[in-house]
Amino acid sequence: MVLKYCVSGENVIQNHMDEITLSIVIPVYNEEENVGLLYDELVSALDGKYRDLEIIFVNDGSHDRSLEKLNELHQKDKQVKVINFRKNFGQSAAISAGFDYCSGDVVVTLDADLQNDPADIPMIVGKVREGYDIVNGWRRDRKDKFFTRKIPSFFGNKLISFITKVKLHDYGCTLRGFTREVVKNLTLYGEMHRYIPAIASRIGIKSVEVPVNHRERKYGSSKYGLGRTFRVVVDLISIKYLLSFSHRPLQIFGGVGILMMSLGFISGLYLTFVKFFMQEGIAGRPLLIFTVLLIFLGFQSITLGLIAEMLSRIYHEGLNKNVYSIRNTIGFNDENLDDRA
Repeated sequence: MVLKYCVSGENVIQNHMDEITLSIVIPVYNEEENVGLLYDELVSALDGKYRDLEIIFVNDGSHDRSLEKLNELHQKDKQVKVINFRKNFGQSAAISAGFDYCSGDVVVTLDADLQNDPADIPMIVGKVREGYDIVNGWRRDRKDKFFTRKIPSFFGNKLISFITKVKLHDYGCTLRGFTREVVKNLTLYGEMHRYIPAIASRIGIKSVEVPVNHRERKYGSSKYGLGRTFRVVVDLISIKYLLSFSHRPLQIFGGVGILMMSLGFISGLYLTFVKFFMQEGIAGRPLLIFTVLLIFLGFQSITLGLIAEMLSRIYHEGLNKNVYSIRNTIGFNDENLDDRA
């Protein structure tokens, strides 16, 4: 995930709520029973409060009637817009597409399962108006299964906070508010949407965490479980790398390589002493193989660091490849499409 330059929410947020243009981005995956109810709650919570409102549903390859329901909502209300993926690309890709297509000064993300409360959105927007670039929701009284969701989440949040040095109670809450400049300069992939506050922190983004209401799921089933833990851990390793070494990859690979080669050199000196001064054979010693292996792996690690250094330069010079593929969009005019990041 890349942020191209520093931003400040104070530059775009107007003095009054009714001067704000607001975009709501909602990933949807098999939520046919929930999208209509969610729309009703959004209208009740937001209608008339802002100068302009758009509700962007991103259909992430649903195979139920979610897309049909979203089409009906658009026919009823032109504020509803739909991005339809060719297949399921995941929540990060869905949020990324919403960010690319949105046009609001303030952007709010939330889940489509009705567990996030749309009534919290005005409070989120108000915090952005205070000058925060990112406002993170905290499901303090979380309505999920204790052993399969709450316990893993608790330890996961502690681990992420420890690794990234950005202390949040709830990295997994999708209900968040952003300034326009932030979302237009983000690239998301994997499970990176949950790490936005940590990534943004390295360039001075101002963020805050606020308690939000969390509700039990009424319809459908959760798309997340213990199975995604492995993906989250792998992405956490990537985040640590991006935070600490993305601009200097040779330091980590080169450091490991030099350490290995140094150990191999010391081991080689010992074997040389044994061979020529103690007049003992070394051909059958496992230490000889270990010495050669250390020197070889050290050289490989340094070479890998040089390759990573070159790839990092290419990456930071502006490769811009989407992590999703869109079948069609509904409700976006040419001006919206030209406004994409």
